[in-house]
Amino acid sequence: MPVTDVRHDPDTLTLTITADFAAPVDRVWQVYADPRQLERVWGPPTHPATFVDHDLVPGGRMNYYMTSPEGEKYYAYWDVVTVEEPTSFTFRDGFALDETFARNTDLPESTNTYELAPTDTGTRATYVATYASAEALQQVLDMGVVEGSSLAINQIDELLAS
Repeated sequence: MPVTDVRHDPDTLTLTITADFAAPVDRVWQVYADPRQLERVWGPPTHPATFVDHDLVPGGRMNYYMTSPEGEKYYAYWDVVTVEEPTSFTFRDGFALDETFARNTDLPESTNTYELAPTDTGTRATYVATYASAEALQQVLDMGVVEGSSLAINQIDELLAS
């Protein structure tokens, strides 16, 4: 399994997930750069993602929804802040109200940094989400963000091998 470490820190308001992949940085980058590949791994297997918009450039927007087994759709977005291809990008990640992708202010928004670094066996990915408050961090922890993110990230190995 790629996920090797998960830490949440209420003092720094962060959730950090570390994963190791047996593929070069450029290949792992392509998972995020290509919306069709990202759809195959974003979200837990029971809630596949559909990216409606995918603009991985500074100032770009990525709108998507996940579909439950019952057909219910959960909308979200990424507002891309920085991109350093192929090693990192930062974005604001939030929940959306509906297919308009307007921000749902009742749920937390996080600032995320995704970093990819070469290792002797492939790539180490470090995913850091920072929340505005300890309450916001706890809210997403209670919603199952660790389990859902780990399931999603652990799907990347199969995609990289194909």
